[in-house]
Amino acid sequence: MAARGPRIAGARRRRAPGGRAVPAPGGHLFPHRHGGDGAMIGRAPLRRGIAAFGLGLALACLALVSGAAAAPGDARMPELRGGPLDPTNDNGALTLDDGETLELGISTSEIAVKSNFSGAEITIFGAIVDANPFALALDQYDLVVTLEGPKLATTVRRKQRVFGIWINRHSVDFHPIPTSYSLSSTRPLGALATEATLEKYGIGTENLKVAPLQSSADSQVNVAAFREALLRRKESLGLYRSDPKGVNFVSSTLFKASISLPANIPVGTHTVHGYLFRNGNFVAEKRLPLHIVKTGLEQAINTYATNDAFLYGIFAVLLAALTGWLGSVIFRRD
Repeated sequence: MAARGPRIAGARRRRAPGGRAVPAPGGHLFPHRHGGDGAMIGRAPLRRGIAAFGLGLALACLALVSGAAAAPGDARMPELRGGPLDPTNDNGALTLDDGETLELGISTSEIAVKSNFSGAEITIFGAIVDANPFALALDQYDLVVTLEGPKLATTVRRKQRVFGIWINRHSVDFHPIPTSYSLSSTRPLGALATEATLEKYGIGTENLKVAPLQSSADSQVNVAAFREALLRRKESLGLYRSDPKGVNFVSSTLFKASISLPANIPVGTHTVHGYLFRNGNFVAEKRLPLHIVKTGLEQAINTYATNDAFLYGIFAVLLAALTGWLGSVIFRRD
């Protein structure tokens, strides 16, 4: 077969008998095949057309897939930070900086204490805002909810028997501490975060800042023993309590916690704290006030005794004397 050469411009095709195309004089014709309608279709252009069509279809599918992935909110891959180069990370683990925040709510903002008050229960609910979907899928979020009472200075005394009489021999004055402390969490604190993190944010009764006054600390006493006695006394009265499974997730980002209030809960402004952790690292905190007030006659007597203590004392003495005299008159025997 003769070698193929370039086609001469202007050369016309002739059709030989049988439908085969033959080149005109002075021209050259590539081998072709006949179409169904007798048209001539070149093999090389056909292959190039099929390849171009396939490439265009693949690019179009890739563009559609990329557009569908970026359509919902134009989500972007969060920036990884952490590790040894990140000083904000406590344990050097990689974290996703998405800027989560915590929202809290209380079933009631005020609790009235009457003469028949035997305790109450409040419900604290909230949500994790802008939660990371990867952390949610891996169940890396933990929550701690606390209720702290008003802080007051406390004095702890130790009795000692001297010549058969029990007297107060040693005492330690402590800085103001919460008069009550209730804690609820998704897991036990030891499995939730490191001890250094819990101590940094004062989470848990053992991590409360119970420090003695330097001027009152006796060199002959063991301050740690007085501190343990103070915490033990608070727990025995029901003022310090904890529930390691008191916080429950009702959905992927919504949660609720129930905290029981004892009958002897102090009156005043309490503070609800919410702490959000992710993979053992502190993320966010939220605070809300809770007012516990006395109402009715109890509130009137408490206000009078606090604001006018001297007059209240005189009135109490006169009332006691009058009550004793009336008793003697009524039950007097003639």
